[in-house]
Amino acid sequence: MPGQDEKRRLKLDLTIAGALFAAGVVVSVISLAQIRAESRMELAQATPPLQGTPSDDQNKTPAESKPGGDRPTTPAPEPARPDSQTQGAATKPALPQAPAEKIAPPIEKK
Repeated sequence: MPGQDEKRRLKLDLTIAGALFAAGVVVSVISLAQIRAESRMELAQATPPLQGTPSDDQNKTPAESKPGGDRPTTPAPEPARPDSQTQGAATKPALPQAPAEKIAPPIEKK
């Protein structure tokens, strides 16, 4: 028959084992809850449907049409006209030409 000391030791071992098992279950439940919460957050952060931004032109009313078939009096937008300074800038190179010693001879075709 086991002695009193062995019974006490067995009881302590079973208590420790039960506490470790319970701690494992708690950690598993918390981990699963966190995984579910993160997956829900990813679904919640999906891109919302595109919506048009309200125009600032809401307070401007369009020109009224006249019953005689005339066109509206609102002037048409004018085409963009570049400044005289920038007209020639497109044809000028951005950098000056490299010195002659840095220009390689042309590649010969085979």
